Amino acid sequence: MLLSEAAKSYEADKRIEGFSAQTLNAYRLQAKLLIDYFGNIDISKITTLLLKEYLAESSNSLKPSSLSHRIRFLRSLFRWLHEEGIMELNPASKIKEPRVGKRIPKFLTEREIEYLSDACFSPMEKALFEFMFSTGCRIEEIVTLDRNSINRGSQSAIFRCKGDKEREVYFNIRCDIWLKKYLDTRHDNDPAIFVTERSPHRMSIAQMRYIIKRISKRAGIKKRFTLTNYGTVTQRTC
Repeated sequence: MLLSEAAKSYEADKRIEGFSAQTLNAYRLQAKLLIDYFGNIDISKITTLLLKEYLAESSNSLKPSSLSHRIRFLRSLFRWLHEEGIMELNPASKIKEPRVGKRIPKFLTEREIEYLSDACFSPMEKALFEFMFSTGCRIEEIVTLDRNSINRGSQSAIFRCKGDKEREVYFNIRCDIWLKKYLDTRHDNDPAIFVTERSPHRMSIAQMRYIIKRISKRAGIKKRFTLTNYGTVTQRTC
């Protein structure tokens, strides 16, 4: 069986099981990345060594948490293929997830991070702060996100980049909880994940920066900071 056929069969089975459209979209993206790397080869040619090489290359551009999600997809896919009798052996059975330690901010201390978190007064502020800190995404990226870009099942968000390419980032459970609390307070129909507090509409970059500055002022943090794509808090240089 070709890899593309295996991915379609796996997705169809998960759809029958009742998996959400967002989760299926996340699986489809992971399958596409796998096919892009290996080509549409026969699945019998995929070995543990080849999967490890694929993951090793992925680790150069992914955070440990994102790499863990990719590994979980591979393990789920190949376990299903093995259990269905499509593959005699499961090449992903012995692949382990990376150890993910608590990320220590480079310039802000853990105490300062807690001060910032405690200084969030509303579910919106809390959700925004936790999303930024958890994913490391820039404000310029977050303002483009829509509600349907968020997959709470896999705790991930999908960004559309230049050339209509997609990039997937992951957030932690704390962020997931506050996103739900925030969205539960919303009664508008705007598709944006974060909207203004009055006359709800998609936040601008300037509005979102103002909110972060407001939180910092309450927390008594005078450092100018931003969150990089690697999820760490760093000093701004501009």
